[in-house]
Amino acid sequence: MSNMLVYTKYQESPTINAYDQDNMSAASSVHFSPNRRLATPLETRLRREVEGDILFDAASRGRYATDASIYQITPIGVVVPRTFEAALSALQIAAEAGVAILPRGAGTSQCGQTVGEALIIDNSKYLNSLLAFDREAKTAIVEPGMVLDTLNAKLKASGLWFPVDVSTAAQATIGGMSGNNSCGSRSIAYGNMVDNVLGIDAWLSDNRRFHFGVTGLEANNGAGFGDIAQSMRALYAREESEIVARMFPIARRVAGYNLDRLSPSRFNLAHLLVGSEGTLGYFERIHLKLSELPKHKSLGVCHFPKFYDGMDAAQHIVKLAPSAVELVDRTMLNLARGIGIFKKTVDAFLQGEPDCVLLVEFSGEEQAPQLEKLRQLRELMADLGFSGGVVEIADPNLQKAVWEVRKAGLNIMMSMKGDGKPVSFIEDCAVPLPHLAEYTRRLTEVFHKHGTEGTWYAHASVGCLHVRPILNLKTDGAFKLRAIAEEAAALVREYKGAYSGEHGDGLVRSEWIAPFFGPRLTAALGEIKSLFDPKGLMNPGKIVNPSKQDNRDLFRYRPGYATENLATALDWQDSGGLAGAVEMCNNNGTCRKFDAGTMCPSYRATGDEQHVTRGRANTLRLALSGQLGDDAFTSDVVKDAMELCVGCKGCKRECPTGVDMAKMKIEFLHHYKQRHGHTLRDKLVAYLPHYAPWASKISWLVNLRDSLPGAAWLSEKVTGFSAQRTLPKWAGRAFTQGVTSARFADGDRAVVLLADTFNNYFEPENLHAAKRVLDAAGYTVHVVGADDARPLCCGRTFLASGMVAKAKAEAARTLAALRPYVEKNLPIIGLEPSCLLTLRDEFLSLLPGVDAIALARRAVLFEEFLVAERTAGRLTLPLKALPHAELLLHGHCHQKAFAAFTPVQEVLGWIPGAKVTAVESSCCGMAGAFGLETEHVAVSLKMAELSLLPAVRNAGVDTLIVADGTSCRHQIADGAAREALHVARVLARALA
Repeated sequence: MSNMLVYTKYQESPTINAYDQDNMSAASSVHFSPNRRLATPLETRLRREVEGDILFDAASRGRYATDASIYQITPIGVVVPRTFEAALSALQIAAEAGVAILPRGAGTSQCGQTVGEALIIDNSKYLNSLLAFDREAKTAIVEPGMVLDTLNAKLKASGLWFPVDVSTAAQATIGGMSGNNSCGSRSIAYGNMVDNVLGIDAWLSDNRRFHFGVTGLEANNGAGFGDIAQSMRALYAREESEIVARMFPIARRVAGYNLDRLSPSRFNLAHLLVGSEGTLGYFERIHLKLSELPKHKSLGVCHFPKFYDGMDAAQHIVKLAPSAVELVDRTMLNLARGIGIFKKTVDAFLQGEPDCVLLVEFSGEEQAPQLEKLRQLRELMADLGFSGGVVEIADPNLQKAVWEVRKAGLNIMMSMKGDGKPVSFIEDCAVPLPHLAEYTRRLTEVFHKHGTEGTWYAHASVGCLHVRPILNLKTDGAFKLRAIAEEAAALVREYKGAYSGEHGDGLVRSEWIAPFFGPRLTAALGEIKSLFDPKGLMNPGKIVNPSKQDNRDLFRYRPGYATENLATALDWQDSGGLAGAVEMCNNNGTCRKFDAGTMCPSYRATGDEQHVTRGRANTLRLALSGQLGDDAFTSDVVKDAMELCVGCKGCKRECPTGVDMAKMKIEFLHHYKQRHGHTLRDKLVAYLPHYAPWASKISWLVNLRDSLPGAAWLSEKVTGFSAQRTLPKWAGRAFTQGVTSARFADGDRAVVLLADTFNNYFEPENLHAAKRVLDAAGYTVHVVGADDARPLCCGRTFLASGMVAKAKAEAARTLAALRPYVEKNLPIIGLEPSCLLTLRDEFLSLLPGVDAIALARRAVLFEEFLVAERTAGRLTLPLKALPHAELLLHGHCHQKAFAAFTPVQEVLGWIPGAKVTAVESSCCGMAGAFGLETEHVAVSLKMAELSLLPAVRNAGVDTLIVADGTSCRHQIADGAAREALHVARVLARALA
């Protein structure tokens, strides 16, 4: 107990040697003071001695003040070390100053482990390497910032993987998973993190460094390690009976420190560090045990008419030895159906309207046994009274898609509109399987007693369900939270379960360790903390000496939280206002992706929290709620965060909670430009559709910019368009100048071809090709104009410059011109994704109403129309083989955001002998005028170099490069010196 007192003393004795009293006060507040700069000696020394990003400004600290939990605590500062040596320097400087230290990975923790009044060490950007790999021994050594999916991608060719497959695998770092003792869907087969970590190299706050775990390496440890090991053995011997009595033998238990792993038969001090949440030491390297990657899998989706039936069946299904049994409830299924990226998958595996489904996976080296397991599952379900209730999935691609829905469970739940959200605090209670059905029934009664419902999903195989009551933490939800937690804890104790079964303790569950562990083991945790962290600096307030879980001063939405009531330019009614749309971000970090999808291209290029969708949403929330000072929404602080958003709309589709940052950027630009004014470059971009008819008439003159010596340099100085870039070449004759719109009569197969500004004035050959294809297919093509004779425009160039009023005028003009055709139910066909899809997206926010909705329903991309017509049996298109069969296809971001990329692949596949390969790429980086702008050229090219440009350069000289986006084609030409074609031109070439 004396050691516990020593730790407490450190916690209660502030060290001021690094701060003057004024700065100490500012740093200590739970929420940062507006625009206050902490010019402390700590910051000065870190900048002088540490190689890395040193972030002490209010906005950066605000972005690190939250994770995926309900809490917000402003850190003292943030260090993103470039090297391991830099991390050690930062740790030593903080320790010498007596400043608390908080190691952080992706910041996706749901319990508040990665927020605190401390110096945050962010490992995720630079310290993310695979240091060693031994195929024969099946081991690997990684840095703490290594992302799980990245590691497994590197291991795949060897036939091995790291099997702790958490749902956040695309973001979660191995360091964070180790600190959390993560589990994953397949823990029934592979165990938790603690079962798969062999050793950890760690730095302790008194500047000692040891290897914990593998005995051979421990032998190299210096003085002091033996004392730690001996103390831990003695502690276990003293408390063995209490550990056996209090730490129930259940598959999922991650509360406190892993005291049971100190037994003589299992003694491994690395396993004490696993699950310690950064409170014992900083993890330098993690030594991992790898597993063979299963060669074959089968999946059965078991349907249940009642939730209770599914929970009761789990105990019987696990006897078939599955590798996973995961629950998805009705709420999650319904929400997933409303999210574009998941709807098709849910429709593929769901039958009827079940109350829940269980995803039951079998895996192994041979296929036949896995299919036999599915047969046994069918029989078992029939014996349980659910004959015909299993959807069998053998297709690996559909299996993967189904698991993606399950993995997004938390975020799908958080996509609920409004202030009431599923709240994580009894998230991971785990009970023995025989009690699971009864536990869920009784807990549901608790929810009803407090006037709410719960959402359920996750690991039925091990009795650990992620249950979240729907509460409004801005109002009475904070009070209900405490009452529900107390009743849930009583139920879990009654069933001899674990209150913390997967996601750790952090701020939300550390308080509940003592009631379960009792006073002796609680004191033992403090003893361990003092032994490993004698200075009490490592992530204080977690596990040992915690705060109350319902301390509202620590909440993201604390008492008095309110947002600015802006007069918005766009319609945000469906989101509960602009603030409601911003607050949809729950910090889950799905946007921190590098290897799949579109979101978030600027983060992929920079790796900075400021430039990820989550970072932008946090910045907007802080600004709107007054936490960044007065008029912060139109400040340069917010501009800096929004600067690299390219409006790709990837988040609109891929963010499970529906954060639409592209729309938010338009709203921001509107307000920012109203305050600061528009530049010449803004106006050149915005008014392009207005002056395009005149510029095309003198195309020979304006095109001299890229051929006349010195013209590009002068252009850059005057306009800000980089001399390193060529500008799009004006065509001498616009498409609309040479095309007469056909008349049509009733019965004609009539369509409207929308001539967008870019294809009309820069690449009219694309529109001519599209018309040839439509003509060949027997359609009557109309090219629509406006009353003033200027070609129609979607207004996108005005939106890109924040001129929303001008964009509304263009939208109204276009709506009026197209209304007669929409009323006749004619398809409105476009070639440029960014333009045509504006009719389906931004028009609804610019001019909400029945006219915009009607137009959105009829607006289709060229390839979408062709696929729909062929599917309906109305399209006959005579195509012949091309001289070059290889086609390399890049998808426009907006195509992907609106699930409109697949039709491009499909129509190209109609060409006889064509071999279509899609580039696995995010944004091309050009993004309209973004990549042409002097200050953005470098990041634009970096986005392109991540995958697109290397793929184009590696393509054979006879390969046709296909890209529907005007900007994409320009980026490919500028960056890889290859011509890319619109799909319409490819089809026109293939016309027989």
